[in-house]
Amino acid sequence: MHDPPGFREYVAARRDHLVRVGVLLTGDRHLAEDLVQAALVRVWPRWARVSRGENVDAYVRRVMTSTFLNWRRRKWHGEFPTDIGANTEILALPAGGDAYAHWDNSEALLTDLRRLPPRQRAVVVLRFYDDLTLDECAEALGCSVGTVKSQLHRALGTLRETAARRDRQDVTTERADS
Repeated sequence: MHDPPGFREYVAARRDHLVRVGVLLTGDRHLAEDLVQAALVRVWPRWARVSRGENVDAYVRRVMTSTFLNWRRRKWHGEFPTDIGANTEILALPAGGDAYAHWDNSEALLTDLRRLPPRQRAVVVLRFYDDLTLDECAEALGCSVGTVKSQLHRALGTLRETAARRDRQDVTTERADS
C-alpha cells in the first residue's frame, strides 16, 4: 500500500512540532511519539480529503487531542509522575520562528502541567504552546468556547497556586540555608 500524495512530506515537515505538543500533553517523550503515531494512523486513510482542506494542522491537532483525552480517560489513575529527566530534550529542538520558540521548558513547568487534569492540560498546551485562539482550541477539543475559557481559568489558577507554593518553599529553603 502506498502513502497518499503529500502525506510523507507533511509528516517530515511537522513531526517535530507534533511530538513537542505530544510531550506537553503526555509528559513523556515515548508516549508523545506513540500519540503522534496513533493520530497519524487515524489521519492516513482520510489524507486525500484532509489535505484538500484549508487547515491540515487543525485536523491533525484535533485527532491528536481527542486521542490523548481518550487515552487519559481509560488510563488515568491519579498518578503524578515526577521523574522527567530525559523528557525535556524534545522541547529544546530548534523551533525556527514559530509560536512556541519562547516556551519556558523548565522541569518545574513540565511537572506542573503533568499534574493538571488532561482536558485542562490540553487547553493550556493548545492556547499557549500552540498559540491557538479560543475558537481554535474549542474546535481542537470539540467543545464550546465557554468550556475552553473555564478550563483555562481553572488550569491557570492551579498553575499560579503551584508556582506561588514553590516560591514560598524556595524562600523558606534560602532562609534555612543562611
